[in-house]
Amino acid sequence: MDLLQIASLLIVMAAGFGAINYLLLRLPSSIGILVVAFLASLGVLAVDYALPQYGMADTVRALVITIDFDAALLEGMLGLLLFAGALHVKLQDLRAQWLPVFLMATIGVGLSTVIVGTGFSWLTGMPLLIALVFGALISPTDPVAVLGVLRKASLPKTLETKIAGESLFNDGVGYVVFLVLAGLAFPKPGEAEAGLADAAWLFVQEAGGGAVLGVVLGWLTFRVMRLIDDYALEVLITLALAFGGYQMAAYLHFSAPITAVAAGLLIGDIGARHGMSEETRNYVDAFWKLIDEILNAVLFLMIGFEVFAITLSADILTTGLLSILLALVARLAAVAVPVLLLRPFRAFTAGVIPIMTWGGIKGGISVALALSLPEGEWKPLILTSTYVVVLFSIILQGLTIAPLARRLGREPELM
Repeated sequence: MDLLQIASLLIVMAAGFGAINYLLLRLPSSIGILVVAFLASLGVLAVDYALPQYGMADTVRALVITIDFDAALLEGMLGLLLFAGALHVKLQDLRAQWLPVFLMATIGVGLSTVIVGTGFSWLTGMPLLIALVFGALISPTDPVAVLGVLRKASLPKTLETKIAGESLFNDGVGYVVFLVLAGLAFPKPGEAEAGLADAAWLFVQEAGGGAVLGVVLGWLTFRVMRLIDDYALEVLITLALAFGGYQMAAYLHFSAPITAVAAGLLIGDIGARHGMSEETRNYVDAFWKLIDEILNAVLFLMIGFEVFAITLSADILTTGLLSILLALVARLAAVAVPVLLLRPFRAFTAGVIPIMTWGGIKGGISVALALSLPEGEWKPLILTSTYVVVLFSIILQGLTIAPLARRLGREPELM
């Protein structure tokens, strides 16, 4: 199948499964599509087990492998999704919460990586450096899933900003940490083995370069949009910024996710207030909400079908289930340590630790990073464990975080 046929198939299936969910399950749209896709995948596997002569599972597995999930997400969809999410986070709100957001997206990601990596190495006997790679890829929360849940939770603004800001930035930081650790654990043939100094410089280059590039491109785009009053053209310019900025960052070996977030924050706040008419703001907002919803639906559909890419065995599935507990403990540390460090100096909304711990939903980027690892003896275990954690996180945490947040987070606004 060519690219157009694959895209057409994904959109048709996302629409069909979305309709099934709306009429029967009534779950939140994206989660419902994932559940229907996952149940359909299990149905195919059951039929294949009963009637192996038809080779249904092999046919579907070949199709799923044809869809290069990690490339489709990391090189295509992720930039648009992060840009769309960042458009709706205001810099003024983020500025008031910058310290907890920064600590959770840096110290928090580092703590989570170490806790998961150490625990996973102990559970499986995997070399610690490779286990740390798993820790890095499972630590970022998925801004797509998190921001989708926030819309229904009606949280206090301070808590909502912490969750949204942290989910956007820890995605980019986690991606950079993954790249650094993967480079150390899986050196390419013919390349000199990287040391800690090289790894530190790579982190600075990726994260710092991505942020600077995003701000520069966002500012230049804002200056151009101030000279234009044509909503269709301005929507097109924001699309060009999201696509072009992401690809430029990848070409320059900067963090493309951080570039997308920085550019989106600038355009969504300064650009919207000073560079767009009210009509343009409405069209830009509606356009990016639509892009977000469509890509979200397709992404969750793809996650549902990735069950065909994993290795199913009792031992590996057991490890995957234990990894859920490991990921939750690591997430608790990633949230609690920064909050406890700051608590003597500032007040926090009630329930911030349990809400942000349970609201740290994993998603497509973790699966994509696991799929991008080189083939080896440990990849099937990492991929299956990642998939089990992500499936649990999106379905169980995603369906219960809004009621939990409403119960624990209904306190007066605090800093």
